[in-house]
Amino acid sequence: MILPRRFHQRDPVTLAKALLGQTLVRVLDDGERLAGRIVEVEAYLGVEDRAAHTCGGRRTVRNQSMWGQAGHAYVYFTYGMHHCMNIVADRPGVPTAVLLRALEPLEGIDTMRRLRSDKIASHRLRDADLCSGPAKLTQAMAIDRTLDGADLTRRGALFLEKAEGVEASRMVVCPRIGVGYAGEWATKPLRFYERGNENVSRKES
Repeated sequence: MILPRRFHQRDPVTLAKALLGQTLVRVLDDGERLAGRIVEVEAYLGVEDRAAHTCGGRRTVRNQSMWGQAGHAYVYFTYGMHHCMNIVADRPGVPTAVLLRALEPLEGIDTMRRLRSDKIASHRLRDADLCSGPAKLTQAMAIDRTLDGADLTRRGALFLEKAEGVEASRMVVCPRIGVGYAGEWATKPLRFYERGNENVSRKES
């Protein structure tokens, strides 16, 4: 079952927690399915959040998807080399989102390994290394700016399937990674991951 629009129409913190354990599916042009279980996310709270791309009401061609309807992908290019994928939360005009930080590979693992092996020899890539970071997972899943704005509530090249979520007792809550520039927002507990999962990008309790 594909997760419906109403699943995404909530504040980004609530959505972030609910996304843990759900399945991200990418269908390639040849019909092959790549899939991964979401095990690490970060919430971005929009206009007030100094770490968010829409801080202060910033609205650009790059972040336009964040201003739209919940359940769409916001994919951006960063540092001149990496793509990152977010899932838009809440409602139109409220620019919040959840960054996907890590997946546990489920389907299409050989293809993921090939997609990730441009700089690392494929035989050196463990399954747990394939999607253990926001740039790694987009590379492994062949996600780039062409999928920015994709509707994840419809079956297509990119969508979300319902799966068993992660119970609160198995969830680690801690500050986000790489947002030291955001002042007090850098220390807010807006990163969530599944405790003990080897696919997480960085362990922190």
